[in-house]
Amino acid sequence: MFIQIIALILGLAMVIGGASALVDGASSVARRTGISEFVIGLVIVGFGTSLPELVVSVTGALAHNSDIAVGNVFGSNIFNTALILAVSAMIAPVAITRQNHFRDIPLTILATFVVAVLGMKGGLSRVDGLILLVLFVFYIFYSFRTDTAEDAVEADAKDIPMFYAIVLILGGLACLVFGGRLFVQSAENIARLLGVSDKFIAITVLAMGTSLPEFVTSIVALAKKRSQMALGNILGSNVFNLLLILGVSAVISPTSFARIDACDFAALFLSIILVWTGVYTGKKNVLDRFDASLLLLVFVAYMIKLFVTL
Repeated sequence: MFIQIIALILGLAMVIGGASALVDGASSVARRTGISEFVIGLVIVGFGTSLPELVVSVTGALAHNSDIAVGNVFGSNIFNTALILAVSAMIAPVAITRQNHFRDIPLTILATFVVAVLGMKGGLSRVDGLILLVLFVFYIFYSFRTDTAEDAVEADAKDIPMFYAIVLILGGLACLVFGGRLFVQSAENIARLLGVSDKFIAITVLAMGTSLPEFVTSIVALAKKRSQMALGNILGSNVFNLLLILGVSAVISPTSFARIDACDFAALFLSIILVWTGVYTGKKNVLDRFDASLLLLVFVAYMIKLFVTL
């Protein structure tokens, strides 16, 4: 037990240190290239923090276990928006720019809608997977093409040489991935030693564990006053999950939505729509504690549903 606790602490320390290095490196790259922090968070940070979901889903697809691939994506996106973004907004207000409101959040809603429509026949075929991958490429291209300085890097961003910034990004991503795995494995071992059931472990430790990089990175970004990077991390991770991870998984092996019900889709849609309407509710153009409370209600209701239907 003692060794597992040490491993748990070490894994968490690696995740926090990796998130700090990633945010500093990404902020510096954004400043030096003139790309907005939101798009940097969307592409570099969002992709990096989605690596655990990619590994889990692709592994499930290779084993022809579509429940793992699909459930991991749906669960991770709900965790990202209804819990991580909500907790972030509770800690500090998350600004929503005009581009966020009219481009980024609607595109996330559209990606969710496309997956829902393609999956109406009971799952995703290989053709559906290719469609999602084409949309993903278009999404990345469009994000860079329409990027502006509206949400440019704050003046106090660290001025780090480009080479060192890239080293920070790669090192930070490595610490996030390996630290997250170490944290999840040790937490799972501790839970088993305490006699916790496999189902409880699957819903809590494993589901939350794959979202740990997004959670810590968003909190660190907010602590460093990089709210656009935090928002880009969450929205980027969600779109990567829906279009890239589900697309790759479906191309490898057609996926089934048999275990996905109306409540899963409702939680997925409602959480992102609440982010979009956050522009108008509470403090304008900001996700504040009022908006965060609504998101947390969605998360709690969804978790109760999961435990009741165990």
